[in-house]
Amino acid sequence: MSALLEVIAVTPDEARVIEAAGADRIELVSALGEGGLTPGFGLMKRVVLAVRIPVNVMIRPHSRGFHYSPEDLEVMKEEILAAREARANGVVLGLLEDHARVDTKNLEALLAVAGGLEVTFHRAIDVAQDAVEAIRVLARYPPIRTVLTSGGRGRIEDNVATLARMRENAGHLRIMAGGGLNLENITRIAESAAPHDFHYGTAVRLGRAIDGEILPEPIARLKRMISGASV
Repeated sequence: MSALLEVIAVTPDEARVIEAAGADRIELVSALGEGGLTPGFGLMKRVVLAVRIPVNVMIRPHSRGFHYSPEDLEVMKEEILAAREARANGVVLGLLEDHARVDTKNLEALLAVAGGLEVTFHRAIDVAQDAVEAIRVLARYPPIRTVLTSGGRGRIEDNVATLARMRENAGHLRIMAGGGLNLENITRIAESAAPHDFHYGTAVRLGRAIDGEILPEPIARLKRMISGASV
């Protein structure tokens, strides 16, 4: 399987541009300035209808870390059901215990609700106490297909050794590099860490700004750059 290019969208129009430029999958979020929160049900439906490529929906009720209260978790379950009803391809989620390990008990509860949807564990892993150990934990869960990561805290360029170790311990999981990835560093990261897939947000927006419009040319160029990558 060749490397996959995923790009963040926040509107149906952005999703159309992303698809036309050659990306393989969309991550749909709201509140990009807060790192991405769960979009509304209406937006989920409109984006899924707008494109033919898969749409994975962010499930994140707030931006106050990745430790969730019982009520937060009930909200997340409802949001997963909404993504299923909207016919999304999958969901993107992540949760940690207070001491920054994967919250396996509540993860299992969410995976039970997500049954049949493709699951990505997002960059919550980058604030885990030990990202490599967290990968080993996540590899025990077949419903999780992808882990989105910058290899831990700090710049992705400085985390290539950790990214490589994460891939070595990933089992069935696909490691998707993201968070600080851009046109200038993708080649080095691809060669040094060999992630399976690549994820872009602001790097393909005008001025690399959160509120910048999606630019098709960088997406097309990135797709050409990774299209021959082996996994």
